[in-house]
Amino acid sequence: MDGVEEIRVFLKKLLALRADRQPFSDQSSLFLSGRLGSVDAVEVVVLLEEKFGIDFTETGFDQVQIDSIDAIQSLIRTANVSK
Repeated sequence: MDGVEEIRVFLKKLLALRADRQPFSDQSSLFLSGRLGSVDAVEVVVLLEEKFGIDFTETGFDQVQIDSIDAIQSLIRTANVSK
């Protein structure tokens, strides 16, 4: 499973825990739309730190950075370029 697919599966699990089984695309807002909450954001941040080596103490954090799969992919690309 590639990194993007792993993120999709993880987000689907978080949504399922909220009884949200509605489909979403890579562009769908997940946090700013209210589908996922702040505790879920912490879980996504931990995943990104552990799996992709993103250091949010260096990059800072804004929920917009993880609001969609596209935003997360951009964050990962930017973090990898900075290394």
